[in-house]
Amino acid sequence: MAKQGEKTVTPRLRFPEFRGAKDWTLIELRQLAEFVTERVGATECIPYTITSGVGLVSQQEKLGRTIAGNSLKNYVLLQRNDFAYNKSATKTFPQGFIARYIGDERAAVPNSIFTCFRTNGEVINPVYLDGLFSTNLHGNWLRTRIAVGARAHGSLNVSDEDLMDLPVPLPDGPSSLTEQRKIADCLTSLDELIAAQGRMVEALKAHKRGLMQQLFPREGEAHPRLRFPEFRDAPEWAAGKASDIVEVLQGYGFPERLQGNKEAEFPFYKVSDISACVDAGGTFLADAKNHIDAAVLEELRARLLPAGTTVFAKIGEAIRSNKRAIVTRPCLVDNNAAGVKALQGLAEDRFVYYLWSQIPLIEYSGGVVPAVNKSTIEQIQVRYPDIDEQQRIADCLSSLDTKIAAASSQLSSLRLHKQGLMQQLFPTPMED
Repeated sequence: MAKQGEKTVTPRLRFPEFRGAKDWTLIELRQLAEFVTERVGATECIPYTITSGVGLVSQQEKLGRTIAGNSLKNYVLLQRNDFAYNKSATKTFPQGFIARYIGDERAAVPNSIFTCFRTNGEVINPVYLDGLFSTNLHGNWLRTRIAVGARAHGSLNVSDEDLMDLPVPLPDGPSSLTEQRKIADCLTSLDELIAAQGRMVEALKAHKRGLMQQLFPREGEAHPRLRFPEFRDAPEWAAGKASDIVEVLQGYGFPERLQGNKEAEFPFYKVSDISACVDAGGTFLADAKNHIDAAVLEELRARLLPAGTTVFAKIGEAIRSNKRAIVTRPCLVDNNAAGVKALQGLAEDRFVYYLWSQIPLIEYSGGVVPAVNKSTIEQIQVRYPDIDEQQRIADCLSSLDTKIAAASSQLSSLRLHKQGLMQQLFPTPMED
């Protein structure tokens, strides 16, 4: 029950059975949780793995007596539903992020990186609290409070006591845990849908990878293991170099003063644009953060890449990712990227895309910084059938890509739906 003078907050959306209930109250984290201080010592346990946006999950291998030369006594033991606040900046786990441990076995967490705490199950539901920390509003708000506290203390990190000062909005009254569980169950059911959709996307991608391995000949072979019925008596695939069926197109330097235009006629793609397209489950590259007009094109003395060109990174560690995309309209790419365009009558654009997706350019790169040049790309050895069979292969794989894109879009929609729902199920943070 809220005490006189306590701040109260109200979510925008409540389940019907709680709409007449009291406003929520802000309660310090210290009243809901206590620090986890048990050390690993000689106990056998499993190490943690960080899963961005989800939490901490355990690995499979058991730990030995040391981790990277550090004594295990410096590691904290977590059990399921414990929380870890990251007090050191890392690439995958930003400072101020709070994650729930979702493994089933006890896990080891470095004490130097995390402050760990365990919730009181009689007061707060850990899944509810995890959802609260996961919302954009509350996550950013809490990290802002922590950062302000850190500056006030003249340090990058705040003390454990400052962490426990964080206010947590909770339903008030005897039905508090019941409403928390309702919210937690709702979010858990959405997480299960998201996980199932994610598995579907991965299954489709795995099916495509397996099919491609059969539709294209293995190294040293002239026939694929799988051919469509109408081509089973066709000749073996021709052997040659890439320049026999594609034109290799170069990227161009992109001065910073010309960047940032989003409205001009021609897209100017960077490697990051290619990666964003592929990471979103796409094949066809349409979105660009930079555009140029005809005047800039003339200033750069650049030649546009035609629609249908397969583009990819040609320098740096991005080569290892093997990400490929097909541009949908005339464009340019920067000089960290290049493209290959099917030669008319000899190759089909989509077949070239699938063929190129199986060529690991890192194997052809040289130098301290991995890189491939135009002449190296042109000399890469390839095998290819006549254009009718290329078309058939491309149609088959394109239909799979369409399914993958649709499933990926549904996955993104579910994630957005969850985020939007959380913003309404939890109260908007109040300014101090």
